[in-house]
Amino acid sequence: MLPDNLDLLSKIDQLKKQKNAVILAHYYQEGEIQDIADFVGDSLELARAAQKTQAPLILFAGVHFMAEGAKILNPQSKVLIPDLRAGCSLSDSCPPGLFARFRAKYPEHFVVSYINCSAAIKAQSDVICTSSNAVKIVQKIPKDRGIIFAPDRNLGAYVAKQTGREMILWQGACIVHETFSERKIANLRIEHPDAELIAHPECEPSLLSKAHFVGSTSALLKYVSESSTQKFIIATEEGILHQMKKKAPHKTLIPAPPNHECNCNECPFMKLNTLEKIYTTLRDESPSIDVPENTRIKALKPLERMLEWSQ
Repeated sequence: MLPDNLDLLSKIDQLKKQKNAVILAHYYQEGEIQDIADFVGDSLELARAAQKTQAPLILFAGVHFMAEGAKILNPQSKVLIPDLRAGCSLSDSCPPGLFARFRAKYPEHFVVSYINCSAAIKAQSDVICTSSNAVKIVQKIPKDRGIIFAPDRNLGAYVAKQTGREMILWQGACIVHETFSERKIANLRIEHPDAELIAHPECEPSLLSKAHFVGSTSALLKYVSESSTQKFIIATEEGILHQMKKKAPHKTLIPAPPNHECNCNECPFMKLNTLEKIYTTLRDESPSIDVPENTRIKALKPLERMLEWSQ
């Protein structure tokens, strides 16, 4: 137990300076964690930040596959994660052994894997994508090549529609983005006829078809801050509202409701990270993330290809 009077913010800042550490945080983290991070971003932005940093110690305030990605791209740095239980339902929906057998059915297909997957899945892929660059990535694949898209079926369906490419989809999904209730959102739109519905492409296709704007986490943030519209219903993980409020404090932001009376529009894995855990993780330099070197080398190539194709 930590003492009640411990000034966590100053202690974390002190440890960062002492250990020459950087904190990378995803937009879905609690606002207080975003505020102490050296860099806050979506998956693509965080991958670039992890690759570029020269800090010997990286604390990744996100989930397991993100910390793995940082280790793949920056093996010389020690990568910490505040809670090893911070996994991802989407990543878990694609077991490496099952995916290998699935992939073997289509040996000539080009494998595009969403970054929300394990290092073992990245190692079986030809290129990685994020929600912000998936369309661009798929457009770069020769038109005579078949494509496997994994693990998110909703993002895959959205990309197929945007690019006109036929793709074989692995049937994975995110528990957060599949919980939004279209009926409740329809009621919200009746209550707020001046609001625009904006959504992340991991949402169900039927919901996306009703959205005024569909985009990645960073694209949603940019849209809210730059649009002349003053009110938005936001169908993605609620952590992004913290940055939206900072960028557009005068606008009305309404989180889209889930199907049930719960906090289902919050990722339970992202919310495992706390300021207390960040402090103890920096203090103890544990828990850390390691990726077997043979897996890391195989996973590095598709990640680097993504970064190159995203320029």
